[in-house]
Amino acid sequence: MKPPRSTDKGVEFRDCGINRPNMVHVYNCHPFASQQIVQVEQEPGLVSCGGGALFVVATGGCKVEAYSLEQEGCPLICRFATMGTVRSIQHSKIGDYLVTTEEKNGAAYLRAYTNWRHQVQENARVGVRLLGHLLGGASVRGGVQMEIIEIPLSERPVAVACCPVTGDLLVGCERALVLFALRRQDQQNLKQINQSQQDLGSPCPNTQQSSSQSQGQTSSSNQNVSFLDFERSVILHLSKFMPKRVALCAGYVAVQAELEVLVLKLDASSEHETMEESPDTYKSADYVEDQTDFLLIQRHQELLGDRAKDCDVPVSIEKTLLEDQRQYTVSYVLFRRFTPEFFQGCSVEETQLHSLQLYPLFTSTQSVSLEKPACVFCFFSLPTAGYLYSLKGGVELLSAYQYPEKVLEAVLTDHLLHVITRSALQCYTVRCAAVAARIEDPYIDTTMKACPPCSLEVCALRMQLFIGLQSVCVYGRHVVLLSSADTETPEETERSTQRRGLSRKWTVSSVKETSAAGHGWNLYVVDTVSPLTLYQEMVEYSQRYVETDPQNRSLRHLLGEAHLLLRASLLQTSGQLQNSEGDPTEPLQTKADRQTDRQELEEAFRQNCAQLGDSFSRGRQKECHLALPYYRMSGLSVTEVMSRNRPLPSSPHSYGPGFLFYLKHYLLEETEQILSQESADEVIDIFSQSEPSELISVCASPCMINVSPARTLQVLQQLEETAGVSVPLTITMAAMTLHMDDLPQYTQLMERHSEMLLVYGFIKEPRLLLHGGGGGQYTCIRPTSLSRQLTKTQPGLLVAAMVALHENNKVQLEQADVIFKGLGCENCLQVDFWEAMVMASSQEAVIQELLFRLASVYIDRLMNSNSDTHPPHTPSKCRSLKSADDLINSCSHYGALYPWLSVLSTAHTSSSQQQEALHKLQALLCGPSLSVGSVMPLLERLSEETLWGFSLHLLCATRRGQYHSSIEKLLDRCPQAIIAYANHQLQDKNMALWWQKLLPELCDRLRAAFDNAILLAALTETLVVVSMETSPAEFLELIPDDGMASYFLPHLLTCSNRHLQA
Repeated sequence: MKPPRSTDKGVEFRDCGINRPNMVHVYNCHPFASQQIVQVEQEPGLVSCGGGALFVVATGGCKVEAYSLEQEGCPLICRFATMGTVRSIQHSKIGDYLVTTEEKNGAAYLRAYTNWRHQVQENARVGVRLLGHLLGGASVRGGVQMEIIEIPLSERPVAVACCPVTGDLLVGCERALVLFALRRQDQQNLKQINQSQQDLGSPCPNTQQSSSQSQGQTSSSNQNVSFLDFERSVILHLSKFMPKRVALCAGYVAVQAELEVLVLKLDASSEHETMEESPDTYKSADYVEDQTDFLLIQRHQELLGDRAKDCDVPVSIEKTLLEDQRQYTVSYVLFRRFTPEFFQGCSVEETQLHSLQLYPLFTSTQSVSLEKPACVFCFFSLPTAGYLYSLKGGVELLSAYQYPEKVLEAVLTDHLLHVITRSALQCYTVRCAAVAARIEDPYIDTTMKACPPCSLEVCALRMQLFIGLQSVCVYGRHVVLLSSADTETPEETERSTQRRGLSRKWTVSSVKETSAAGHGWNLYVVDTVSPLTLYQEMVEYSQRYVETDPQNRSLRHLLGEAHLLLRASLLQTSGQLQNSEGDPTEPLQTKADRQTDRQELEEAFRQNCAQLGDSFSRGRQKECHLALPYYRMSGLSVTEVMSRNRPLPSSPHSYGPGFLFYLKHYLLEETEQILSQESADEVIDIFSQSEPSELISVCASPCMINVSPARTLQVLQQLEETAGVSVPLTITMAAMTLHMDDLPQYTQLMERHSEMLLVYGFIKEPRLLLHGGGGGQYTCIRPTSLSRQLTKTQPGLLVAAMVALHENNKVQLEQADVIFKGLGCENCLQVDFWEAMVMASSQEAVIQELLFRLASVYIDRLMNSNSDTHPPHTPSKCRSLKSADDLINSCSHYGALYPWLSVLSTAHTSSSQQQEALHKLQALLCGPSLSVGSVMPLLERLSEETLWGFSLHLLCATRRGQYHSSIEKLLDRCPQAIIAYANHQLQDKNMALWWQKLLPELCDRLRAAFDNAILLAALTETLVVVSMETSPAEFLELIPDDGMASYFLPHLLTCSNRHLQA
């Protein structure tokens, strides 16, 4: 099948084998910058890369050559011999070690090579040891000797993988997966281990020899040298599953068979659990092969998340570390099985899976060395299609790649997916950055920020032709390709393919040995361009759509691809900057260059957001809302956005729905950016042509304070003629006349409607009264010019409107306080607002807060109000809207004044304002709602020397039930009020206080001042009440021994008569 040719409109391939439709766009971009040929002496058989190096193993050879990928010409770093024929080689970023599977004399071995960079001389000394036996020779002196670690296995290793996060090693065997944990040992631990080995009497020969040579040579400067080792931690036993390839990343374990992929999550917990295991737990079940002529083909299956446990692949765990107290659990994450499509003429080999990969991605807020990756992706591929899954936060199929021809191998990176066929290197985009962006930033997919969806169709950027490609590997921006000419003739290839296609048995294809009569080979290093350069080419490529059809779907798709490319680059540079901060050895110039690169990426990102905003601003109604977050992320001012969205000459009065959506949200939000008169007038023109119904909200925006009032008034009058009279429109017109200083017309407009209708108008558009309430910051909220005018002319309307706004959740209590302070009315209208809120609010917490504030204000007025300290006009200016009587009659929280308070209030206070404050405070204390305990600290500031001050303290004492002390104080300060006090307070359960407290107190005081007429009158009234409430015997007991019988006998007689009549 020939590759598709890219056109201006793009080419699309549909994927018919996945759960949802997916298309592949093709754009003729150039992701590859240059290529060079690596000069190797022998034909490469295996190629791998990592750690800035390219590792080459000659065909059938036992030697590894390492070349530098980060230097021009790829010079040789080192070469070293292996102990067997290398069948696979992997590099681990963590620990910088190599792991190989080798074969010698028919036996398979697993070995790890550490300190390989120091093997500059091929015949240099090498240390060989078993797993867990650390050497003590040159490695101890400085870590400059390469070590080969022999890792014993009970089964033949089939595949190996290194974790890019922890450096752990996963080995796939025929029926099991063995996990080795990477360990670092320092010199102190090394000495302890060597000592324990010597005590056991079984030292390794290499250990003895190295130790004898290194005694006394370990300097203090090398005390911090660490050495790598592995510990076998867990074995996962698999039945009915033959691993062909494995992958490991941050606890995720992926294993691939011929047509099946299984992903597991291995978790370790510190909780001790007792696990009962049967003797046959670790015995794997063998396949029961059908000996008949029938071939059983299982159906296609995809199980995600919790459903993956329903697959027929049982997994059991075996712990191998005795000192490890952790408990391991395995959860199923993903299972997918494919069915070969023999009807298409494909052979078994052409339907086998390959290129299994687990790929981690860190967000910009994470430290790569300390935290788990925010995202983990799983990629695997058939020869005809590739599949990319996201594993963390819910398993999801991100992309399905439909290849135009048979793919041999694929490699996933941050930015791109590289795949090879026999004749070409192809490059596809990936969706990893879209997932990471949503994990990193919770504001993605809101009106604040946006990102292209994870389901965005992928695209192919380039198809670079080669001859006889065999393998591919990637390190950074370096793509390494191994090519070798095919020695088979086309006729032989076709016959071989037909024979394999007719086979009924599923067999594993053996590695084809290169013929001695081959036509040649090459090892290429293809460098990709920088993401910024590729982004710039995408932008240039998109201009052809802008010129022909701005609404072309491919334009938006290409801009989305560029956006994700920049996001992935920003994530990568963030990790590099974080790592460089903790590396004191890195040159300052390198750090400065990285900082410059990030700034250039951020600038390109803002440009891309602006371009996406332009695309969505004129887009369809369904997607027009995305113009708002993209324009926000672009950093453009509203004036700049307006200049980018002026109508086209073909439709001079047409504005895109996305642009109008952006403009409305910008004007509805509280921002410090104020438009100039020219821009504000243009906004009025835009909405008068497109959405006249939004003119009221537009005029009320704080951004529009510079708008031309006369011109805007004409537009509003035209709106009134077409749409009719409305209260918000009338208030808006009045605000414009106020800006014009036309007070007569302002008054005429405000008198059109009643005060209640005007309040409803302010509820519909609160920004006519205040600006800044939407932001939630009390310091930013401020009153409008209309609010200032209402303060002078209609303060009652202002207070009523603020109460209505609060009750309708349009403004908070603290915000209202800021408004009144901004108006300079914190001592008058603000208190009126609190009093009105007490009457209107139904929230108990708000009521208690306001009652305390009001009590505090009344006390301050009683203490500080002095006619000599204020100008003559101040009292009239700050006169309350509600008097004490109004509050008592209309608000249940203000109680009627107790009768005895009128006796104590005979003395006049210094001013009418103080008199009003006294009555309101007394009414609050007489009411049922105010907590007396909360205001007692405030009342302590009031002296009891004045009669009104004494009345307040007496009120509090009475409310707290202190009747005994209250009676004594009242008899001392104002005995003429005692009967009124007793008649109101000493009732019901307190009635006994008449004869238990009041009568003895009066008698005691009369002994000292018998001629006191006030006390005698009080005694007479008291005896009348006592005679009505007690029996004759009780009354007789109350008569004092030294009392005059002639004074008490009439009341005793009255008591006896009442008792006889009863």
